[in-house]
Amino acid sequence: MKKDTGLYWLLFAVIVFVIDIASKFWILNHFFLYESVNLLPFFSITYVHNIGAAFSIFEGQRWMLAAVAFVVSVVIVYMLYRNNRQQKLENISLALILGGALGNLFDRLYHGFVVDFLDVNFGDWHYPTFNIADCAICLGIGLFILGNYAKPQKTV
Repeated sequence: MKKDTGLYWLLFAVIVFVIDIASKFWILNHFFLYESVNLLPFFSITYVHNIGAAFSIFEGQRWMLAAVAFVVSVVIVYMLYRNNRQQKLENISLALILGGALGNLFDRLYHGFVVDFLDVNFGDWHYPTFNIADCAICLGIGLFILGNYAKPQKTV
């Protein structure tokens, strides 16, 4: 087994996973379904169930979404294994995506739905409610794209 792999960054994925799951269990233990607490004029904590994926697409496709999350997680672990430990930006981005994917996968398998609670709106505009795992996945994808876009491209 290679010693200096990106698997070193799995600990970061575990931290993301634990923060996500802890936040969701806190919501489950302190809020009723659809209960909302306004924290700022544009931000609330609102407990909802999401039985789909982002923006509730594939609603009711629990097992298909769980399978996709599992496959993505396996691919990311393999990518981390193939990477060098020093590829920090790419490894951090992959760990963020992995931690978030595993957090939402846990929800689907344990609860049968994903716990969402971060609620943003401006006037009549309302963004779909989301969670820490969703934030980690989006940030990870953004960093992954940024890191790969910033790499010097080989010319033919």
